[in-house]
Amino acid sequence: MKYLNEQINALVQQGAFIPAHPLALREDLTIDEESQRRLTRYYMASGVDGVAVGVHTTQFEIRKPAFSYLEPVLRIAAEEIEKAMGDQPFIKVAGICGPVEAALEDARLAVQYGYHLGLVSMGGLQSLTEQQLIDRTKAIAELIPVFGFYLQPAVGGRLLSYDFWKAFASIPNVYAIKVAAFNRYQTLDVVRAVCDSGRAEEIALYTGNDDNIVADLLTPYRFSKNGTVLEKRFVGGLLGHYAVWTHRSVELFRRIKRSLAEGVADFNSLLANGVEVTDMNAALFDVKHNFKGSIAGIHEVLRRQGLMKGTWCLSPEEKLSPGQAEEITRVTEQYPYLVDDPFVTAFIRNDKI
Repeated sequence: MKYLNEQINALVQQGAFIPAHPLALREDLTIDEESQRRLTRYYMASGVDGVAVGVHTTQFEIRKPAFSYLEPVLRIAAEEIEKAMGDQPFIKVAGICGPVEAALEDARLAVQYGYHLGLVSMGGLQSLTEQQLIDRTKAIAELIPVFGFYLQPAVGGRLLSYDFWKAFASIPNVYAIKVAAFNRYQTLDVVRAVCDSGRAEEIALYTGNDDNIVADLLTPYRFSKNGTVLEKRFVGGLLGHYAVWTHRSVELFRRIKRSLAEGVADFNSLLANGVEVTDMNAALFDVKHNFKGSIAGIHEVLRRQGLMKGTWCLSPEEKLSPGQAEEITRVTEQYPYLVDDPFVTAFIRNDKI
């Protein structure tokens, strides 16, 4: 079993900023390698703590035989990170999807390119029981340290019980869990299960909840047991939202972490920023059309900034919805202090291919 490097684990546990890496394409749907590499460099220049590659924002279609893009996107990001970061700790997360054998193939490829953790998706596995999902996770954990992922029913996932998450947290090679925390009742199941697993100090919680990012990072969860109060927080974020306006998002994330550490959080100001971030995310992720244009919305922002050449996606269904571009314009004009266009312009001007 391959356990997590101590330096990387320390970064994961203290709370990291991890964007979900998009896929830069040409119009013919081949990988635009120059833009793909530049995106990775942009994230590093913005001050992120790691990247997640081969996840939803990278498009699940990369695994289809017609494309077979998982290997190149994992390799390209790993090469750019090695060139820029050297021996500095920088978290590399690879998406792990599908039935057991497909998931194990993803894990082997991730290990081949030096990824530290596998973000384990439960998507598309409705026919499996909770015990079968646990067995699948244990098999993956034999190959790569695990970053769990609860995609809740509110955003297209499946309901997973408190007992499932307690068993999940008890797997020794699990180090973090991302929760798309749109339903607070189901979120409590995960947090309480981690606290009851005996591994609360060993498993970091990450928000994947794009509609309430700031509040998730500010909220303590407290449970009393046998006269002892145990507190657990979402210490970091692994988010598609973090793939755009990244430099400003990193600044806000650092401000939140610093405020909590120093005990001087200006909650009114931070929560007001949180509402603004939610408004921006609604435009970006196309909430009006049930998230139909979420990936295309990310691409549209990156296209406008010059980091992508177009909004093309591997699925013909993935495209901007009517009115979505106008909504993106509205929020970028309304919240200019959360937009990093000047930073991106300077980055592109100075970036060496």
